[in-house]
Amino acid sequence: MPGSRFTDVRRFESVDSTNRYLLDEARSGAPEGVVAVAAHQTAGRGRLGRRWEAPPGANLLASVLLRPDLAPGQRHLASAVVALAAADAVAEVTGSRPGIKWPNDLLAADGRKLAGVLAEADATGATATGATATGATASGPTRGAAAPRGGLRPPVVVGIGINVNWPTTDGDVPVELAGTATSLLRLTGRVTDVDLLLGVLLDALEPRVADLASPGGRARQADDLRGGCVTLGTTVRVELAGGSFEGRATDLTPDGHLVVEVAGTRRTVVAGDVVHVRPGA
Repeated sequence: MPGSRFTDVRRFESVDSTNRYLLDEARSGAPEGVVAVAAHQTAGRGRLGRRWEAPPGANLLASVLLRPDLAPGQRHLASAVVALAAADAVAEVTGSRPGIKWPNDLLAADGRKLAGVLAEADATGATATGATATGATASGPTRGAAAPRGGLRPPVVVGIGINVNWPTTDGDVPVELAGTATSLLRLTGRVTDVDLLLGVLLDALEPRVADLASPGGRARQADDLRGGCVTLGTTVRVELAGGSFEGRATDLTPDGHLVVEVAGTRRTVVAGDVVHVRPGA
Protein backbone atom coordinates (compact mmCIF):
# COMPACT_ATOMS: atom_id res chain seq x y z
CA MET A 1 0.00 0.00 0.00
CA PRO A 2 1.89 3.08 -1.26
CA GLY A 3 2.15 5.82 1.33
CA SER A 4 1.33 3.44 4.16
CA ARG A 5 3.55 2.19 6.97
CA PHE A 6 1.96 -1.25 6.55
CA THR A 7 3.93 -2.49 3.53
CA ASP A 8 5.84 -5.31 5.24
CA VAL A 9 3.18 -8.03 5.32
CA ARG A 10 4.46 -11.46 6.35
CA ARG A 11 2.20 -14.40 5.61
CA PHE A 12 2.24 -17.78 7.30
CA GLU A 13 0.54 -21.03 6.50
CA SER A 14 0.73 -21.84 10.22
CA VAL A 15 2.12 -19.99 13.23
CA ASP A 16 1.70 -20.46 16.96
CA SER A 17 0.59 -16.83 17.42
CA THR A 18 0.94 -13.80 15.19
CA ASN A 19 1.18 -11.64 18.31
CA ARG A 20 4.01 -13.73 19.67
CA TYR A 21 5.85 -13.65 16.36
CA LEU A 22 5.72 -9.85 16.20
CA LEU A 23 6.72 -9.44 19.84
CA ASP A 24 9.84 -11.46 19.02
CA GLU A 25 10.46 -9.29 15.95
CA ALA A 26 10.01 -6.14 18.00
CA ARG A 27 12.60 -7.31 20.51
CA SER A 28 14.97 -7.77 17.59
CA GLY A 29 14.45 -4.18 16.49
CA ALA A 30 11.67 -4.46 13.90
CA PRO A 31 10.14 -1.08 13.06
CA GLU A 32 6.54 -0.04 13.32
CA GLY A 33 4.30 -1.30 10.56
CA VAL A 34 5.22 -4.98 10.26
CA VAL A 35 2.11 -7.12 9.77
CA ALA A 36 1.86 -10.86 10.40
CA VAL A 37 -1.01 -12.81 8.82
CA ALA A 38 -1.69 -16.51 9.37
CA ALA A 39 -3.99 -18.99 7.70
CA HIS A 40 -3.95 -20.93 10.98
CA GLN A 41 -2.77 -20.26 14.52
CA THR A 42 -1.91 -23.20 16.74
CA ALA A 43 -1.84 -21.16 19.95
CA GLY A 44 -4.08 -18.20 19.17
CA ARG A 45 -5.69 -16.65 22.21
CA GLY A 46 -7.96 -13.83 23.23
CA ARG A 47 -8.62 -11.84 26.36
CA LEU A 48 -8.11 -13.78 29.60
CA GLY A 49 -6.23 -16.46 27.63
CA ARG A 50 -9.34 -17.80 25.89
CA ARG A 51 -8.65 -20.18 22.99
CA TRP A 52 -10.32 -19.85 19.60
CA GLU A 53 -9.32 -21.93 16.59
CA ALA A 54 -10.94 -21.77 13.17
CA PRO A 55 -10.34 -23.99 10.12
CA PRO A 56 -7.22 -22.88 8.21
CA GLY A 57 -7.86 -20.01 5.83
CA ALA A 58 -11.43 -19.39 6.95
CA ASN A 59 -10.90 -16.22 8.97
CA LEU A 60 -8.69 -13.15 9.14
CA LEU A 61 -5.95 -13.72 11.74
CA ALA A 62 -3.47 -10.87 11.80
CA SER A 63 -1.30 -8.74 14.06
CA VAL A 64 0.33 -5.36 13.54
CA LEU A 65 3.45 -3.98 15.20
CA LEU A 66 2.98 -0.43 16.46
CA ARG A 67 5.35 1.88 18.30
CA PRO A 68 3.00 4.70 19.29
CA ASP A 69 4.14 7.77 21.20
CA LEU A 70 1.55 7.32 23.95
CA ALA A 71 1.57 7.81 27.69
CA PRO A 72 0.85 4.65 29.72
CA GLY A 73 -2.74 5.76 30.32
CA GLN A 74 -3.31 6.19 26.58
CA ARG A 75 -1.75 3.00 25.25
CA HIS A 76 -5.09 1.26 25.00
CA LEU A 77 -5.81 3.59 22.06
CA ALA A 78 -3.44 1.43 20.01
CA SER A 79 -5.90 -1.44 20.18
CA ALA A 80 -8.88 0.90 19.80
CA VAL A 81 -7.68 2.17 16.41
CA VAL A 82 -7.29 -1.42 15.17
CA ALA A 83 -10.87 -2.18 16.25
CA LEU A 84 -12.10 0.99 14.57
CA ALA A 85 -10.22 0.18 11.35
CA ALA A 86 -11.67 -3.33 11.41
CA ALA A 87 -15.17 -1.88 11.77
CA ASP A 88 -14.40 0.46 8.84
CA ALA A 89 -13.28 -2.51 6.74
CA VAL A 90 -16.30 -4.66 7.54
CA ALA A 91 -18.60 -1.75 6.72
CA GLU A 92 -16.89 -1.13 3.38
CA VAL A 93 -16.83 -4.78 2.34
CA THR A 94 -20.31 -5.81 3.58
CA GLY A 95 -22.27 -2.56 3.80
CA SER A 96 -23.04 -3.12 7.48
CA ARG A 97 -20.98 -1.57 10.27
CA PRO A 98 -20.46 -3.62 13.46
CA GLY A 99 -20.54 -2.02 16.89
CA ILE A 100 -17.64 -1.99 19.32
CA LYS A 101 -18.03 -3.62 22.71
CA TRP A 102 -15.63 -1.86 25.05
CA PRO A 103 -12.73 -2.07 24.93
CA ASN A 104 -12.41 -3.47 21.41
CA ASP A 105 -14.54 -6.49 20.43
CA LEU A 106 -16.71 -6.15 17.32
CA LEU A 107 -20.36 -7.13 17.64
CA ALA A 108 -23.00 -7.71 15.00
CA ALA A 109 -26.36 -5.96 15.30
CA ASP A 110 -27.78 -8.99 17.15
CA GLY A 111 -25.04 -8.76 19.79
CA ARG A 112 -23.05 -11.75 18.62
CA LYS A 113 -19.27 -11.45 18.54
CA LEU A 114 -17.75 -10.93 15.12
CA ALA A 115 -14.15 -10.12 16.02
CA GLY A 116 -11.78 -9.80 18.94
CA VAL A 117 -8.70 -7.65 19.47
CA LEU A 118 -5.80 -8.40 21.80
CA ALA A 119 -2.96 -5.93 22.46
CA GLU A 120 0.29 -6.96 24.09
CA ALA A 121 3.02 -4.53 25.07
CA ASP A 122 6.64 -5.16 25.92
CA ALA A 123 8.90 -2.47 27.33
CA THR A 124 11.70 -4.83 28.43
CA GLY A 125 13.63 -5.00 25.18
CA ALA A 126 14.72 -8.52 26.19
CA THR A 127 15.32 -11.15 23.56
CA ALA A 128 12.49 -13.66 23.32
CA THR A 129 12.39 -17.17 21.94
CA GLY A 130 9.75 -19.66 21.02
CA ALA A 131 7.81 -18.30 18.03
CA THR A 132 7.52 -21.08 15.47
CA ALA A 133 6.04 -20.91 12.00
CA THR A 134 5.81 -22.89 8.77
CA GLY A 135 5.12 -21.82 5.22
CA ALA A 136 6.19 -18.20 5.75
CA THR A 137 6.23 -15.76 2.85
CA ALA A 138 6.61 -12.00 2.87
CA SER A 139 5.44 -9.18 0.65
CA GLY A 140 8.04 -6.88 2.22
CA PRO A 141 11.48 -7.35 3.81
CA THR A 142 12.14 -10.80 5.17
CA ARG A 143 12.53 -11.55 8.86
CA GLY A 144 15.85 -10.44 10.27
CA ALA A 145 17.79 -10.90 13.48
CA ALA A 146 19.14 -7.40 13.93
CA ALA A 147 19.91 -6.07 17.38
CA PRO A 148 17.40 -3.63 18.87
CA ARG A 149 17.68 -0.25 17.20
CA GLY A 150 18.37 2.77 19.36
CA GLY A 151 15.60 5.31 19.71
CA LEU A 152 12.72 2.96 18.97
CA ARG A 153 9.66 3.48 21.11
CA PRO A 154 8.35 0.50 23.10
CA PRO A 155 6.26 -1.82 20.95
CA VAL A 156 2.58 -2.59 21.15
CA VAL A 157 1.50 -5.61 19.13
CA VAL A 158 -2.20 -5.67 18.32
CA GLY A 159 -3.76 -8.86 17.08
CA ILE A 160 -7.19 -9.19 15.54
CA GLY A 161 -9.27 -12.20 14.62
CA ILE A 162 -12.30 -11.57 12.44
CA ASN A 163 -14.80 -14.37 11.88
CA VAL A 164 -15.04 -14.14 8.11
CA ASN A 165 -16.17 -17.48 6.66
CA TRP A 166 -16.49 -19.44 9.92
CA PRO A 167 -18.44 -20.32 12.04
CA THR A 168 -21.13 -21.36 9.58
CA THR A 169 -23.55 -22.53 12.30
CA ASP A 170 -23.69 -22.58 16.10
CA GLY A 171 -22.60 -26.21 15.86
CA ASP A 172 -19.15 -25.09 14.71
CA VAL A 173 -18.23 -23.57 18.07
CA PRO A 174 -17.87 -24.99 21.58
CA VAL A 175 -21.16 -25.50 23.40
CA GLU A 176 -20.40 -22.74 25.89
CA LEU A 177 -20.05 -20.24 23.02
CA ALA A 178 -23.12 -21.33 21.03
CA GLY A 179 -25.34 -18.35 20.32
CA THR A 180 -22.60 -15.83 21.10
CA ALA A 181 -20.47 -15.89 17.94
CA THR A 182 -21.19 -15.08 14.31
CA SER A 183 -19.31 -14.52 11.05
CA LEU A 184 -19.51 -12.39 7.94
CA LEU A 185 -20.69 -15.49 6.10
CA ARG A 186 -23.63 -15.88 8.47
CA LEU A 187 -24.45 -12.18 8.31
CA THR A 188 -24.24 -11.73 4.54
CA GLY A 189 -24.91 -15.21 3.18
CA ARG A 190 -21.83 -15.07 1.00
CA VAL A 191 -18.11 -15.89 1.17
CA THR A 192 -15.84 -12.90 1.76
CA ASP A 193 -12.30 -12.65 0.39
CA VAL A 194 -10.03 -12.60 3.46
CA ASP A 195 -7.18 -10.86 1.63
CA LEU A 196 -9.52 -8.16 0.37
CA LEU A 197 -10.73 -7.53 3.91
CA LEU A 198 -7.14 -7.31 5.18
CA GLY A 199 -6.19 -4.77 2.53
CA VAL A 200 -9.16 -2.56 3.32
CA LEU A 201 -8.41 -2.83 7.05
CA LEU A 202 -4.78 -1.77 6.64
CA ASP A 203 -5.81 1.15 4.42
CA ALA A 204 -8.26 2.28 7.10
CA LEU A 205 -5.70 1.78 9.86
CA GLU A 206 -3.02 4.07 8.41
CA PRO A 207 -4.71 7.43 9.15
CA ARG A 208 -5.94 6.21 12.53
CA VAL A 209 -2.43 5.25 13.63
CA ALA A 210 -1.12 8.57 12.30
CA ASP A 211 -3.67 10.30 14.57
CA LEU A 212 -2.05 8.78 17.65
CA ALA A 213 0.91 11.13 17.22
CA SER A 214 -1.01 14.31 18.17
CA PRO A 215 -3.39 15.38 20.96
CA GLY A 216 -6.06 16.34 18.45
CA GLY A 217 -5.70 13.05 16.62
CA ARG A 218 -5.95 11.04 19.81
CA ALA A 219 -9.08 12.96 20.79
CA ARG A 220 -10.54 12.23 17.35
CA GLN A 221 -9.94 8.50 17.74
CA ALA A 222 -11.41 8.49 21.25
CA ASP A 223 -14.48 10.30 19.88
CA ASP A 224 -14.83 7.70 17.12
CA LEU A 225 -14.59 4.97 19.74
CA ARG A 226 -17.32 6.66 21.78
CA GLY A 227 -19.52 7.01 18.70
CA GLY A 228 -19.22 3.33 17.79
CA CYS A 229 -19.31 1.88 21.32
CA VAL A 230 -22.46 -0.22 21.82
CA THR A 231 -21.51 -0.78 25.48
CA LEU A 232 -22.68 2.71 26.37
CA GLY A 233 -26.18 2.74 27.81
CA THR A 234 -26.09 -0.92 28.82
CA THR A 235 -25.82 -2.66 32.17
CA VAL A 236 -22.40 -4.22 32.47
CA ARG A 237 -20.48 -6.47 34.81
CA VAL A 238 -16.85 -5.44 35.11
CA GLU A 239 -14.54 -8.28 36.10
CA LEU A 240 -11.26 -7.21 37.66
CA ALA A 241 -8.41 -9.13 39.26
CA GLY A 242 -9.70 -8.21 42.72
CA GLY A 243 -13.39 -8.84 42.13
CA SER A 244 -16.28 -7.56 40.02
CA PHE A 245 -19.07 -5.00 40.08
CA GLU A 246 -22.17 -4.14 38.05
CA GLY A 247 -23.42 -0.80 36.86
CA ARG A 248 -24.55 1.17 33.85
CA ALA A 249 -21.98 2.19 31.25
CA THR A 250 -22.58 5.89 30.68
CA ASP A 251 -19.63 7.38 28.83
CA LEU A 252 -16.02 7.19 27.74
CA THR A 253 -13.40 9.57 29.09
CA PRO A 254 -11.42 11.76 26.65
CA ASP A 255 -8.76 9.02 26.72
CA GLY A 256 -11.29 6.31 25.88
CA HIS A 257 -11.69 4.71 29.33
CA LEU A 258 -15.11 3.36 30.27
CA VAL A 259 -17.22 5.25 32.81
CA VAL A 260 -19.65 3.07 34.79
CA GLU A 261 -22.26 4.43 37.19
CA VAL A 262 -22.62 2.26 40.29
CA ALA A 263 -25.24 3.30 42.86
CA GLY A 264 -24.86 6.94 41.97
CA THR A 265 -21.06 6.84 41.87
CA ARG A 266 -19.09 7.08 38.63
CA ARG A 267 -16.24 4.61 38.33
CA THR A 268 -13.66 4.77 35.56
CA VAL A 269 -12.51 1.44 34.15
CA VAL A 270 -9.05 1.59 32.62
CA ALA A 271 -8.70 -2.16 32.05
CA GLY A 272 -10.93 -5.11 32.77
CA ASP A 273 -13.21 -7.70 31.23
CA VAL A 274 -16.64 -6.21 30.55
CA VAL A 275 -19.76 -8.35 30.14
CA HIS A 276 -23.01 -6.95 28.77
CA VAL A 277 -25.70 -8.04 31.21
CA ARG A 278 -28.93 -8.97 29.47
CA PRO A 279 -32.19 -7.79 31.04
CA GLY A 280 -33.46 -10.40 33.49
CA ALA A 281 -30.12 -12.25 33.49
